[in-house]
Amino acid sequence: MQPWILAGYELFADDGPQGLKVEVISRKVKKSKSSFYHHFADLEVFTGHLLDYHLERAKIIAQREGSCKNINPELINVLIDVKQDLLFNRQLRINRSVESFNNCFEKSNKLVGEAILMLWAKEIGLSDNLSIAQVVLGLVLENFYLQITKKTLTFDWLLNYFKEIQLMVSGIKKTD
Repeated sequence: MQPWILAGYELFADDGPQGLKVEVISRKVKKSKSSFYHHFADLEVFTGHLLDYHLERAKIIAQREGSCKNINPELINVLIDVKQDLLFNRQLRINRSVESFNNCFEKSNKLVGEAILMLWAKEIGLSDNLSIAQVVLGLVLENFYLQITKKTLTFDWLLNYFKEIQLMVSGIKKTD
């Protein structure tokens, strides 16, 4: 089953649910379509497995992110390493009108948000106000998923993105 899940995960990350076609997945794993149906009754069942896999990945990613001591370079390196997972999550966000996608998106964001909140607060200068840091993190995550693509999700792009957030927050703090 794992090759099917990995192939579907990649296709979903690239093209969202529209990219999940049994013929394409079968070709990718070099198996017959009937083999797909042997493992999964239909695409809906298969998609459920993809969502479960994504939540398992989110737990692993949250652990990795939670052990980071800084955004640059540690967190950025983790984000580059889990690029496909971020793109999968982006597709969940884009297609969150589907209840199961929205639920998975919210759960994965919660895992990650809880894991990086303290680092995030420290790095943007809001260690003294975790509730504001959490609100800013939520807004940044929404914006982040609107902006990332397979091509732009690079170390330099992430570094600049985080610098812009830090500048924005420090500018807001100065007006207080």
